[in-house]
Amino acid sequence: MTSAPMNVSNQEHKLSVSYFILMGFPSSPQMQLLYFGLFLVTYTLTLTGNAAIACAVRADRRLHTPMYILLGNFSLLEICYVTSTVPNMLANFLSTSKSISFVSCFAQFYFFFSFGCDEGFFLCIMAFDRYLAICRPLHYPRIMTRQLCTGLVVFGWSCGCILFITPVVLISRLPYCGPNIINHFVCDPVPLMMLSCAEDTTTQSVYSAFNAFFMIGTLLFILCSYALVILAVVRMPAVAGKRKAFSTCASHLAVVTLFYGSILMMYVGPESGHTVKMQKIITLFYSVITPLCNPLIYSLRNKEMKDALRRVFGTEILFIKHKSNIVAIYVPSLPT
Repeated sequence: MTSAPMNVSNQEHKLSVSYFILMGFPSSPQMQLLYFGLFLVTYTLTLTGNAAIACAVRADRRLHTPMYILLGNFSLLEICYVTSTVPNMLANFLSTSKSISFVSCFAQFYFFFSFGCDEGFFLCIMAFDRYLAICRPLHYPRIMTRQLCTGLVVFGWSCGCILFITPVVLISRLPYCGPNIINHFVCDPVPLMMLSCAEDTTTQSVYSAFNAFFMIGTLLFILCSYALVILAVVRMPAVAGKRKAFSTCASHLAVVTLFYGSILMMYVGPESGHTVKMQKIITLFYSVITPLCNPLIYSLRNKEMKDALRRVFGTEILFIKHKSNIVAIYVPSLPT
């Protein structure tokens, strides 16, 4: 007789928190404006660099190869990844309430981590492509067909969106009855689980196991692929071929190091010993700084990509390079 009222009470208890407050980077109003300007410039440069690469791959038929098709999709993914958090962070710099609704918070959580998961899969796919191209060059055209490349692209975009449904649903079903203040600039799962009224060890274990399996699994795949690539490169007789292959591998491994180095520090264990400030810095590094650096590291050092950007955008890129010192850092002078 008393179970129905108790169920109603429990449901009201779970729904008592309708919004969260993202503390972000607490500081004076003047510093908030400074942060806003800094991150707005960073966000604009990130969008510009990645969009330029995606447009160049789309417009230049010379780049219609699996390597550059994957790179173009990776750049589009970077745009989605950074857009899932930075616009809300910019709005919070100008806001006094800094609130985000319950649904919006978990939507941000889902898209941020699903796109991040997709990035890991794309890095695996790109490592597999380089393995085939360098270690199996005679079989590469027969194996890496247009159909396989399209399938790998669909796989890379969809896996994270599918896999991250489970942890998002589990964490969103935890009871939240207050407080509702998240000392972060993004709806991160660790602070969300800490705000729950009841400690759910099952959800924490599932989340931790999921992160460990995904991060370590994809990282091992990438490292094994590039270990085989490096062994094949060392055996190459031609010095020019070695230099080109090592250049490609070094750029990719730099991106892998930036992405996985910070994420492994943060998410393999749900209860890390990092301070709140350090957690924000690490999250800021892989969510904002890495997408900004990737076009420079991975594409604009590539001669074919630089030539394609010059052909597609022409004098516009040269104008930006000469007139803006900020973008000149992002689009370096071509070597003579």
